Amino acid sequence: MSQVPIYDTPILGMATRPRLSKAIEYGNVVNFWVEYPSGLIDLTRSQHLTADGVEPSLVSSTQLDILVTGDRTIRVDKSKAAVVIIDMQNFFLHPELRVHKTGLACVDPLLKVIGPLRKQGVKILWVNWGLTDQELKTLPPAVVRGFMKGGFGGFGTEMPGNFGRLLMRDARNSELYGPLQEEYVKGEKEGTDVWIHKNRMSGIWGHQTALDLYLKENGITTLFFGGVNADQCVSGTFIDAYFQGYDCVMVEDITATTSPAGGLENVLHNAANSQGFVTNTSNIINASG
Repeated sequence: MSQVPIYDTPILGMATRPRLSKAIEYGNVVNFWVEYPSGLIDLTRSQHLTADGVEPSLVSSTQLDILVTGDRTIRVDKSKAAVVIIDMQNFFLHPELRVHKTGLACVDPLLKVIGPLRKQGVKILWVNWGLTDQELKTLPPAVVRGFMKGGFGGFGTEMPGNFGRLLMRDARNSELYGPLQEEYVKGEKEGTDVWIHKNRMSGIWGHQTALDLYLKENGITTLFFGGVNADQCVSGTFIDAYFQGYDCVMVEDITATTSPAGGLENVLHNAANSQGFVTNTSNIINASG
């Protein structure tokens, strides 16, 4: 009878991590989580593990307890949390430009979850492609080639109709799709929503990107991710944020891709079992009250 090697990684062959027999603190004196036998994982960094291992009570005025997959609940600090919505733009979703049924299916649940999160003080960050002419001169060849077809088109070229130049700032194809653009404008006026440009598949790929600067300046540590495409720009940003020490939560029903079967599933598997957590909008809305 074969045995699993004792040093095998915990994500291999494990559908769900078993709950702990006693509380454990992960990290260091400044940046830490505490996980309890009840299944609660406290991401707020507000209280270190005590000698008796007693689980702290939820402070509903400042914290949210949200169910995630794997029989766990994460506790987040509302003031240190943000939703990162990636590339829900006309270029990727508008029916006149492409067929993206699963991406369009994310629009309704996204609209439903934004309101409750705004009321809780969670920031809504719309992270989108939005290039300048200067950036066109500095993009690496792999990125440029990836957005061309047969040697034609690509960043900055004119698109058909009135969609403007491909993924350039202020072009119609770079606007959020349909009702999402209106929702952003509403939130921007209320001071809850922020538009952040990116110039790579990842929104947090290098030193002092606009997204990373905003997060650090505002003391945000916990990020809820959604958008398109799951296994490209969304996962690229998710993984880079994970590498930089942010708490990363993938929101399954507002995340989609046009890739073949397995693309989304692999992203969700790794997000839940290695890089962070996976939840859905119903769990978030229930926690938000």
